[in-house]
Amino acid sequence: MELSASSQYDTVNIAADDEETGFDAHPLFARMPSSVSFNKLRKRLLRQTRQALDDFDMLKGARRWLVGLSGGKDSYSLLALLMDLQWRGLLPVELIACNLDQGQPNFPKHILPDYLSSIGVKHRIEYRDTYSIVKEKVPTGATYCSLCSRLRRGNLYRIAREEGCDALVLGHHREDILETFFMNLFHGGRLASMPAKLLNDEGDLMVLRPLAYAAEDDLAKFAAAMEFPIIPCDLCGSQDGLERNAMKAMLADLERRMPGRKDTMLRALGHVNPSHLLDPKLFDFQSLSPEPKE
Repeated sequence: MELSASSQYDTVNIAADDEETGFDAHPLFARMPSSVSFNKLRKRLLRQTRQALDDFDMLKGARRWLVGLSGGKDSYSLLALLMDLQWRGLLPVELIACNLDQGQPNFPKHILPDYLSSIGVKHRIEYRDTYSIVKEKVPTGATYCSLCSRLRRGNLYRIAREEGCDALVLGHHREDILETFFMNLFHGGRLASMPAKLLNDEGDLMVLRPLAYAAEDDLAKFAAAMEFPIIPCDLCGSQDGLERNAMKAMLADLERRMPGRKDTMLRALGHVNPSHLLDPKLFDFQSLSPEPKE
């Protein structure tokens, strides 16, 4: 265990901040590209992050956040965007980055602590061999991801409590939310997805997803431009044939044939009409009756 050192946002303010201060003051952005296309990408991601923070009132009661860092493009981007907002004075929350080393074979243990130290962010690296537990419990040929994720989440909750945090912040993005929705629809027979803001079962921690509006492609471009030291998520060899991959391919095909569908579907998740669905627990269908004729 190691511990170390409104719904519409004005893009003019971000541009003004850039002109006045630049990014030389923070080592995280020392190698940031100066291209117009990257600046547009960065500002779009910042706007979307601030939009989610506002829409779901994520800053309510916030003091200290544990930011889950896997070493993938999404969590690196999340941390960078939050640090950017914090540096600008727009995120009055203390951040602690946390990586849980779960004992996967060949996991490069030095990459994350070296990177986090280099950018000057408080962090905690903790080792828990959940990989062996998953290998023991999951039948041969089955995927590890579900149990691995549950064990990881339980440990992150524990660490958040130990560090006095009021929220666990995760890097799930637009595609994660849509893929989860369709997995529940096709395989679980229910309408549900990843909420941008969730109270855990114990009722003592919030789970926040500030990248809920961000597109995976944008995050990939951002991570590549920022040259984050990416750690692949295939170290355990369990990623092939996942149902989620099928959902990802389906959504990509829809987007190719009908551009803009992903954004439309994401908006639909925020505009639910219970009276036009089939769940009597959400809408009192029994009380519906026509007005008596005189």
